[in-house]
Amino acid sequence: MDNNLEKNFEQFYIDFYPRIYAFLCRLSGNSDLSEDLTQETFYQAYISFHKFKGDSDIFTWLAAIAKYTYFKYLKKNRMDLNTVCLDSIADVYCSGDSESPEEIFQRQQVITGVKRIISKIPEKYRNVVILRIYAEIPFSQIASVLGITENSAKVIYFRAKKMLMEELNDEYNM
Repeated sequence: MDNNLEKNFEQFYIDFYPRIYAFLCRLSGNSDLSEDLTQETFYQAYISFHKFKGDSDIFTWLAAIAKYTYFKYLKKNRMDLNTVCLDSIADVYCSGDSESPEEIFQRQQVITGVKRIISKIPEKYRNVVILRIYAEIPFSQIASVLGITENSAKVIYFRAKKMLMEELNDEYNM
């Protein structure tokens, strides 16, 4: 790798490390594992940097590598996507400051319900929800990461959200 490309990659690393780390931390729920996976993601990006054509946003490209790295880790360690930490997703849907013990208990019940519902939805729905909520990336980039159309990403996300809200409404009258 020439010196100019190394300098560019160094800046690229500095710019994107926090977002990729946060994305992986939310997926795994483990900061130490996320750090290792982030390093592996950037290592894979470094060896493939010359292949990046610029057809997509650079973060989309990196998020795809990070997702692949995480799924490879799960497969290698004989885990499935049901082991994904869903606390952060549940927190997004149940955010708010609870003050009374009753509100805290009720919020915990909803969080448990959200985690259960998300863990039961098909993988394609779960992946889109995770990418949309955790990485906060647009549907066009989600489509690129998952190899689907942008319209499919939108439809899948809204169907997953509808499933989640219907289940929550049935159980908790939300």
